[in-house]
Amino acid sequence: MKSKEELIDDLLTLAFAEDVGDGDHTTLSTIPADETGKQQLIIKEEGILAGVDIARKVFEKFDPELKMTVMINDGAHVKPGDVAFVVEGKVRSLLQTERTMLNIMQRMSGIATTTARYQRELEGLKTKVLDTRKTTPGMRLLEKEAVKIGGGENHRIGLFDMILIKDNHVDFAGGIPQAVKAAKEYCQAKGKDLKIEVEVRNTEEIDQALAADVDRIMLDNFTPARTREAVERIAGRCEIESSGGITLETLREYGECGVDFISVGALTHSVKGLDMSFKAC
Repeated sequence: MKSKEELIDDLLTLAFAEDVGDGDHTTLSTIPADETGKQQLIIKEEGILAGVDIARKVFEKFDPELKMTVMINDGAHVKPGDVAFVVEGKVRSLLQTERTMLNIMQRMSGIATTTARYQRELEGLKTKVLDTRKTTPGMRLLEKEAVKIGGGENHRIGLFDMILIKDNHVDFAGGIPQAVKAAKEYCQAKGKDLKIEVEVRNTEEIDQALAADVDRIMLDNFTPARTREAVERIAGRCEIESSGGITLETLREYGECGVDFISVGALTHSVKGLDMSFKAC
């Protein structure tokens, strides 16, 4: 299995391949090879900055001689006119890395900003907002990192680091008891120490999950009233997560029911990027 650093390097390799191809012919034809200059990242919209560390990797991978001076770090609240960093070096390198860096930073900052907005709605409660696997293919690690920068928490990264028994697994396995039993036997046989979470649809399934001694129960598409009843039934016995159609407007109501987590696909699947630009200075 590849490390996080290797996966990010693969992503940047692909990003440059699809953008630069066999060369940025506009830049190569108009800018002398030895010309040097500076560009600065200018924030154009209020939000939470994310992706500075990845931006450094973009510049280092393309041209190790580029020098980056950071003024504002990941997680900071930014406003229009702020300058996050300045990069100095060959102009050809600056121009060819601009779009890849901006694509990553705008998306990560948009996710961090959205996550911070959701987590603020839960202020004063124990509930934490979680991301999901509804991410952009290839960019999952960066998008989940942006969620953390914005104050949220990561659910599982992929299919490999947690067992989440959902409704289809339950139905195909013949029920929650059978599915959980098989999952525990699998972990034992494979020598894996994985948390087990079960998605439930009703009170009967809650009782079955509790009897099976799982680590977390996911309440799928429960109303706030049903969530409150479920929390009373489960409290203290395992972690509780709410999921399914929960919006910014309904988030607080679910949090006040006493759940530990609320998973929100909208943190990553339809977020708007934070506006910024990379200009000569």
